[in-house]
Amino acid sequence: MKSLTKLGAVLSFVLVSVSAFAQFDDRDIQQYRYRDFRGINQFEALGNDIAYDGFKVRLGGAFAVQMQALSHSNAPTSDTLVTIGNNFNLPTANLDVDVALADGMRMHLRTYLSSRHHPESWVKGGYIQISNLNWLSQDLLENVMDFTTIKIGMMEVNYGDYHFRRTDNARAIYNPFVGNLIMDAFNTEAGAEIYFTPGDFLIMVGATNGKLNQSVATNNNNTPVFLGKAGWDKQMNEDLRLRLTGSFYTTADGNTNYLYFGDRAGSRYYLVMEPDGSNPTDQSRSGRWNPTFVNQVTSIMINPFVKYKGLELFGAYETASGKLSAETETRTYTQIYGELVYRFGADEKFYAGARYNTVTGPQAFSTDDINISRFAVAAGWYMTPNVMMKAEYVNQTYSDFAATSIYNNGSFNGAVLEATISF
Repeated sequence: MKSLTKLGAVLSFVLVSVSAFAQFDDRDIQQYRYRDFRGINQFEALGNDIAYDGFKVRLGGAFAVQMQALSHSNAPTSDTLVTIGNNFNLPTANLDVDVALADGMRMHLRTYLSSRHHPESWVKGGYIQISNLNWLSQDLLENVMDFTTIKIGMMEVNYGDYHFRRTDNARAIYNPFVGNLIMDAFNTEAGAEIYFTPGDFLIMVGATNGKLNQSVATNNNNTPVFLGKAGWDKQMNEDLRLRLTGSFYTTADGNTNYLYFGDRAGSRYYLVMEPDGSNPTDQSRSGRWNPTFVNQVTSIMINPFVKYKGLELFGAYETASGKLSAETETRTYTQIYGELVYRFGADEKFYAGARYNTVTGPQAFSTDDINISRFAVAAGWYMTPNVMMKAEYVNQTYSDFAATSIYNNGSFNGAVLEATISF
């Protein structure tokens, strides 16, 4: 009954928000990423501003639901895997509020109305983005602001390019697959990022307090996070686009760093490789891997992107080093990711693709590497610019784990169907 009530509430939200959405126009918001099909392969929401036409509020959001048919297994250990079957997962929903506050100043706020880890509604985060200073004084620092953007808030940190393609709770319309990366770098932290965009180049520098859960309690060892990105993005001609970026994220001695387990929405593969007695809420990151760099981490990610007509190649090479405060030496993980997607049909409404993802590194207080590998194929259809259906087959394996580990010779595989609406 609770699930039906939740589903009814989510569907009601969708209908109400669609009605509200009809009153607004995307073009009223400066430096804005489209929430529908048009937002695919749009990375940082920067670039030339549209003319400011007064205070505007745009309501939007997303809805997603999956039908999961996965199975899992491992070598016999003291931990028995929970029994899973074929059924629907909890529907998820987002509510987005975007506001044109002034010429060159916009605000974004996202609320998770329903998510796997927190079924109740709660605010993911929000920020203010400033692209000129006309709201303060006409043409102030115009020559500088022509290629400068400032972003301030409790926001998703811009580390790497994958987070622009990943599923963010119910916003799954940009992701051609169902799951995200195995080692999923994602967190919301309080801080600021400054962007410089001379020509086809991108340079970003930023700093945050490194906290997911905000608190005024002091901690002398809680050092800030510094992050940055440099890249090049060019539409070479009508058919070919090239992009290459490199990012870093580092903190010397954080109280608790959540870079690889900060996604409170949860993963898409429900209860895979979880022990008997688990539930989707408490064990919300099934299928992902946390390297447990809780107190110190330095991560670097390189992302190439090529789009030639309907063919897309996106990849990631990541090296991450860190440790728990009780460890004497840092550990290093390597993550490699690649996906090939072909979009076809009228306006590229259909696509098919394959992805490969592998993670290698030692667990805490160990020098022996473990390995996790995932292969997936998927196909999808954009029924409208706002409505998408996709199907994925996934196979993930765990190697070199201790005989006592629940992941010893573990694997999960099967199919997941997903429907999503985004507007």
